[in-house]
Amino acid sequence: RCHRCPHLPTRPYEKSEKPCMLSEYREQYPLYPMTLPRDSFKAKEAYSMAQIPMEGLSTTKRDYIAHEVLPQKLKPPEKHVKSDESMDLTSTYKQDYNSYPISQVPPCVPCVTRHIPSAKMDTKTTYEDDYVLWNEPKTELVRPNDRFHPSEEKFDYRTIVQDDYLYRGPVATQSCKPSNLVQKSKAPFENITNYSVNYVPHPLEKRYVHKYEKYKVNEVPFDGLTTHKVSYKGLAGQPAKLAKPYQQKLLDDLPFSSTTEFQEKYQAWPRTPVFTKKPDVYLPPLEKMDLHTTTQIHYKHPNGKPAKICRSLAQLNKSTEPFNSSSIMKEDYKPWLCKRLKPITHAPELTFPAKPMDCLTTFQTHYVPHPLTVTKNYKPGWSGPKHHTLLDDKTIYATSYTPKGVVKCLASYKDPPGYVFEGTNADGHRLYLPASKSECLQGGH
Repeated sequence: RCHRCPHLPTRPYEKSEKPCMLSEYREQYPLYPMTLPRDSFKAKEAYSMAQIPMEGLSTTKRDYIAHEVLPQKLKPPEKHVKSDESMDLTSTYKQDYNSYPISQVPPCVPCVTRHIPSAKMDTKTTYEDDYVLWNEPKTELVRPNDRFHPSEEKFDYRTIVQDDYLYRGPVATQSCKPSNLVQKSKAPFENITNYSVNYVPHPLEKRYVHKYEKYKVNEVPFDGLTTHKVSYKGLAGQPAKLAKPYQQKLLDDLPFSSTTEFQEKYQAWPRTPVFTKKPDVYLPPLEKMDLHTTTQIHYKHPNGKPAKICRSLAQLNKSTEPFNSSSIMKEDYKPWLCKRLKPITHAPELTFPAKPMDCLTTFQTHYVPHPLTVTKNYKPGWSGPKHHTLLDDKTIYATSYTPKGVVKCLASYKDPPGYVFEGTNADGHRLYLPASKSECLQGGH
């Protein structure tokens, strides 16, 4: 059922009109008007802003009225009087607190592992969600006007320390060291001592060499007795009594029953035998099967012959004229004689120098390295006493808090010590009671 458009005839060329959009599918299945879904009756959650402007007066503005603030009367500073005494540059810190060698103390606090979640944090607060800005004008400040005016005099950038405490150089102190009154003798030094005079070297004796004796095999046979077997003989005595308290046998020591609660309560019902019908015995038909189809019966070709050609014999003769291979397409659409356009390239504006590049930067050419200037250190040396005592690294934590052993969990034991088995609950959990409570309950009963 191929559909042909009735508006345009089929032509090989000269197709000027617009194509028809009519088809068999659009004839059988026309378009129907579309009905839009109805809108939701749910109220929109929109913030209703107050239309009345907010009153800009607060309780602070109503109750606390701004009074006139008068400038403070500053007390004139006292004039500094220079003293003729020299300043003592020593301090109690330099005298009492001496430096000690520093050694790092290993940390005694155990390492705490923190769990850092990988989920992304929601940084939006409830304040940003709930409190929405109102369309309010900016309130004016109630503070008084700033009446401070800086002085127009030029600042000299000098302090009291720079003016009064002048550096007068090192103070010449008088040495209290006693003078060396020992008179040096011009006689030559005698290198003779009591050790070299009294202790005369004696000749060494020959070293005693120990002679090893040859090993002799013992002729007495080995008895196989040790000092333990000879000295500590087994004495007859009573066997040691067991100090373990008596424990009642638990219910778990009983043999495990092979039946379950499900097998006891939910027993199988008696099943009736399924009715089965015996199949009939197949008997083959006595008549023979007709293998002819409806096509073979109805569509027959009685005396069928091949179709004859209706053309005249004159047209079948071969013509001697050459075959004309021209077509309308070749005659109308002929190739144009087009030349390939060359790309438009601009002349180079840069002129490259003939000399090779030196690859030097302005920093390498202008900034020449100079020799380093060694500055003299004017730091005064420490003349105080040096203590070679080591720092006492003992703390209260290291001496008082001793490490404790690892306590094993009671749930890992099959029968936890100090507890008596009471029974199992409905969920199958084993219940235990402390031994002290179980004894009290048995004594009360």
